[in-house]
Amino acid sequence: MKHLFTFTLLLISIIVTAQETTEDTPDKKFSFEGSVDAYYRTNLTAPNDQDQIAPGTSFADTAGFSLGMANIIASYEKGKVGGVADLVFGPRGEAASATVLNQLFVFYNISENTKLTFGKFNTFLGYEVIAPAGNFNYSTSYLFSNGPFSHTGLKVDFTLSEDLSLMLGVFNQTDVTEFNPDGSYAIGAQLGYSGQFLNLLYDDAGLGFEVDYTGGFDASDEFFIGLNAAYADNDGEGFYGVDLYPQYSFSESFSLGLRGEYFETMSEFVEDDLSVIGLTLTGSYTVDDLTIKPELRLDSGSEDIFIDTDLMNTKSLASFVVGAIYTF
Repeated sequence: MKHLFTFTLLLISIIVTAQETTEDTPDKKFSFEGSVDAYYRTNLTAPNDQDQIAPGTSFADTAGFSLGMANIIASYEKGKVGGVADLVFGPRGEAASATVLNQLFVFYNISENTKLTFGKFNTFLGYEVIAPAGNFNYSTSYLFSNGPFSHTGLKVDFTLSEDLSLMLGVFNQTDVTEFNPDGSYAIGAQLGYSGQFLNLLYDDAGLGFEVDYTGGFDASDEFFIGLNAAYADNDGEGFYGVDLYPQYSFSESFSLGLRGEYFETMSEFVEDDLSVIGLTLTGSYTVDDLTIKPELRLDSGSEDIFIDTDLMNTKSLASFVVGAIYTF
């Protein structure tokens, strides 16, 4: 990339100047955690014996009883340095990552306020994540499905104050892990303030330019509202959209949440850009470390992108999913 070396030199300069003398510690910290999940899915307004009649988003798209993924995360930290191995197995993991290595990185806490990470790590853009244990809704959004999943490269996280943070990074092309075929790189940045994040990614050989806002706020002790908005453009091809995530906790064990989404693709070669409105109502019931998520979803397109029970083209699809997630 044209400005890669200038950006890299700037990054190294920031790292060097950010170094501070800290007290060495012999403490060793090892953690082992993860999750497993499975689901049942059925179409309510379309047949279930046709291939891939599902919303145009990632994961949870197979009719009947299906497997999600097993997620195993091991991390080790000694003093200022450490490493993380995040492994995924199963259909959801295979769809999200080209290998079983969802994340694999080392880190160096240069100071209390500066952290260097080198390897493969999940994207900093967006509200949702790959592992279902990290999401309220079991199915995923169009914004998540069309954005990057992971990056391989180098990033530096700065804690500027109690509320303010900054991340700068340089990566391979989006979703390129082990081999960079043409020497093209992406650069990214994140500015965070009090739980609100502005994310930028420029990848001229892959995704193009994407700007993303992710945040939320507590309307009350029981009521939370999350928000994700994004715009991506790659030489006239791209997408934009907004997701709203109101969630209400009725008790310690049961919550109800709605994902309302508007998503539209952009193309210079299409006269009318395709748009979709998605409404997903999800219940979340927790028993110890097991969470059951029944989910009713309605997707409505600006064109006839689905079929009905008579195999006729139609603009909408109603479906039901129940997911079961165990965390350890």
